[in-house]
Amino acid sequence: MAAAVKTSGGFCNTQQQWLHSTRDLFLHGSTHSNAKECKSKKAKKPTSLRVKATSTKVELDFNDPSWKQNFQEDWDNRFNLPRITDIYDLKPRPTTFSLKKQRTPTGDEDSTPMDMWNGYVNNDDRALMKVIKYSSPTSAGAECIDPDCSWVEQWVHRAGPRKDIYYEPNEVKAAIVTCGGLCPGLNDVIRQVVFTLETYGVKNIVGIPFGFRGFFEKGLKEMPLSRNLVENINLAGGSFLGVSRGGAKTSEIVDSIQARRIDMLFVLGGNGTHAGANAIHDECRKRKLKVSVVAVPKTIDNDIPLMDKTFGFDTAVEEAQRAINSAYIEARSAYHGIGLVKLMGRSSGFIAMHASLSSGQVDVCLIPEVSFALDGEYGVLQHLEQLIKNKGFCVVCVAEAAGQELLQNSGATDASGNTILSDIGVHMQQKIKTHFKGIGVHADIKYIDPTYMVRACRANASDAILCTVLGQNAVHGAFAGFSGITSCICNTHYVYLPVTQVITAPKRVNHKGRMWHRCLTSTGQPDFR
Repeated sequence: MAAAVKTSGGFCNTQQQWLHSTRDLFLHGSTHSNAKECKSKKAKKPTSLRVKATSTKVELDFNDPSWKQNFQEDWDNRFNLPRITDIYDLKPRPTTFSLKKQRTPTGDEDSTPMDMWNGYVNNDDRALMKVIKYSSPTSAGAECIDPDCSWVEQWVHRAGPRKDIYYEPNEVKAAIVTCGGLCPGLNDVIRQVVFTLETYGVKNIVGIPFGFRGFFEKGLKEMPLSRNLVENINLAGGSFLGVSRGGAKTSEIVDSIQARRIDMLFVLGGNGTHAGANAIHDECRKRKLKVSVVAVPKTIDNDIPLMDKTFGFDTAVEEAQRAINSAYIEARSAYHGIGLVKLMGRSSGFIAMHASLSSGQVDVCLIPEVSFALDGEYGVLQHLEQLIKNKGFCVVCVAEAAGQELLQNSGATDASGNTILSDIGVHMQQKIKTHFKGIGVHADIKYIDPTYMVRACRANASDAILCTVLGQNAVHGAFAGFSGITSCICNTHYVYLPVTQVITAPKRVNHKGRMWHRCLTSTGQPDFR
């Protein structure tokens, strides 16, 4: 479409083996198929009340009668979605996306033709971000804007197909890239993005191999994608396109995007990847390129703010629960058995908390949001001693980022710039051994670290549905002319959010919220501080 730049302002068959062979030829230059792969309590001082002002960037004077209006104006400005029409004068065209059936109605000749399909989302449709009206800041998990917890509506853009689009599908070149670590559901999203693009009429779809590295690494070629090629990739875990951390400078990536004549870029990843997608979006706008950059939130840690959950989280919890069940059986079957499970959670304890809740077999759950002591009268070790004495065995679940203040920090970082955490699991294993040996009590410790198992598996049913919707909505958002957005779920509704609003800080478990309280009720653990 011509545009004028504004001058102002567990399944295996022959077909699956062929898919893996085709993938390996593109990613590695050779086939690496293997038949084996197809088989299978301490008193505390009262704390002062703190009102947590949420989702606000503007300084508010609550004595000003118009503070609500000021807040909502600021909210609307921040959650307004960037569009390619911000830099281009474009006229929309009727969408090519329609699921209506071409059929002739039966009955009298005066009946209305059945050619209307009401499956489009209006640009003015909104969804509420929050639905709980807290009566007081002292309510469990209260998130208040002002000291009185006044109700203020916080609306965000509803996701879905629009009647008008800003791209000619037969002229579009779309690219998909998967970044960061592995996560259940990556193949599901890739598959749905391809399916939906083809439904619009896009023929030129490519995959960028091995994350952002595929934009600049010599020898890595883009992979042509089609419905036939990706039909069954959701039946396996991992990423059909491959993943990697880190990347080149933003300018080099955009140079590659420009040279490849990419019109739409779909970026699947977590916090760091979203920040990278936002940088690419900004650079494209700076160069006045007609490129829509749309992210899809991927992380098993579930630590991207504002959204209900990210894809891969439910599957990771399910797999983590299996590890906990194994630890429970090992501990229960041993004399003075202690099952210790370390789960992923770089900056948040969502997996550990939800897996502990779902298993119902955890006696102690430790997360990074809640500090704890191992030694002392009120420490974890003393509690384990009591559990062994009273019930004969116990199960401990710890998030990988928990208790880092108890360990020596190396200061090293990975390719994405994330701090390399010290191993709290091994540390606790040694501390438990030393403690029970010191008091002359036998303890049989079973340590399980399922880190890579929980992220390399195929998406479960819940995540598969989430991936399907997020992938489809990402394409709808791109054709609607949005860029610098992420396709997500908020308050059970599918919405678009500006990427700038979800990369401010990681989401963390609210240790004053009801879910953490439910976890404490389930484990029966005391306060270890």
